[in-house]
Amino acid sequence: MKKIAIFGSTGSIGESTLNVIRENPDLFKVVTLVAGNNIEKLIKQIEEFEPTNVYIIEKANAEKIKERYKNVKIFYGKQGMEEISQLIDFDIAVSALVGIAGLKPTYNMIKNGKTVALANKEVLVAGGDLIMKTAKENGAKLLTVDSEHSAIMQCLNGEMNNPIDKILLTASGGPFFDKEITNKITVEDALNHPTWNMGKKVTIDSSTMMNKGFEVIEAKWLFDIEPSQIEVVIHRKSLVHSMVQFKDGTIMANIGPKSMQIPIAYALNYPYRLSNNIEKLDLFDVTDLKFEKPDLSKFKCLELAYTAIQKGGCYPIILNAANEVLVEAFLNKKIKYTDIADGIEKMMEMYEKRELKTIDEILEFDMVVKDKTRSMFLSGTQPH
Repeated sequence: MKKIAIFGSTGSIGESTLNVIRENPDLFKVVTLVAGNNIEKLIKQIEEFEPTNVYIIEKANAEKIKERYKNVKIFYGKQGMEEISQLIDFDIAVSALVGIAGLKPTYNMIKNGKTVALANKEVLVAGGDLIMKTAKENGAKLLTVDSEHSAIMQCLNGEMNNPIDKILLTASGGPFFDKEITNKITVEDALNHPTWNMGKKVTIDSSTMMNKGFEVIEAKWLFDIEPSQIEVVIHRKSLVHSMVQFKDGTIMANIGPKSMQIPIAYALNYPYRLSNNIEKLDLFDVTDLKFEKPDLSKFKCLELAYTAIQKGGCYPIILNAANEVLVEAFLNKKIKYTDIADGIEKMMEMYEKRELKTIDEILEFDMVVKDKTRSMFLSGTQPH
């Protein structure tokens, strides 16, 4: 039986992970739950899965849980996150914390040689070079639960000695692929994703295609290929989750239902598949598998992601930090939709290339960029 740690247990990926575990109680045991501020949902998870270790941000909430569950070790705050991510009493951790907050915990686990199933894009966007080097040095295994990267991982299973021509990274196109992007787009418009049900931040990133830009950067690190070998392909039906084209011209595709439980289960039980209760895809119901090219002039965030990874150094960190601040500002209706891409571009133009070689350097620079972004674009702003 595998012992599972879930960092981000109350989010959508965390809940999907618990669904997989719930359906396979003989294979998996939850030992660690890490949440943010949703104490009600966390308590329900503690009741059902009986973990050994639990984290929640606020001290007051931690004390409530500690009083109620005497046999559970409780962690909270910055120091608590550091401590719980240094524990080694698990077989595989799902890293699904939102934003740059997932970087240091993931680094700690990899440094301890643990297996991590990565659901946090920002970890490899901001720290890809360092994370991959640390994993290699410490014999850690880095898997992925992103549906697209899981699809690539599945296509490459048994094919690692065959040379890759390119990766075809599919994208739904979000809510605006067939619409004009203007500064009149509302938060509600941007959150209306046509195929996936995700958290707010990821949904906005999907609408700007920054989410796909982050995935391009992830794919570069996960599969050790050049950005020029990664091609984004719009596939509106989200049935083909990604493809690999080999040097002989063969294209291998991963096709299946729109469910995050499939890539999560594959990572937890890698490289073996698990049965599930998800409705299977009937190919006779699929009328076409249309693929289109994204317009990089329209989806500027995707173009900026390619620019950031090609330039390297600090630029992916700037990309991520500025995006995090500006997406939050848009969700809070403090800036216009088009200000997200425009603001990121201006922030990237402000800095000369520099190399950041430690986690602390990355995190410190991330804070500098975020503070600068806020001072440039949010000072004195009023909600629109």
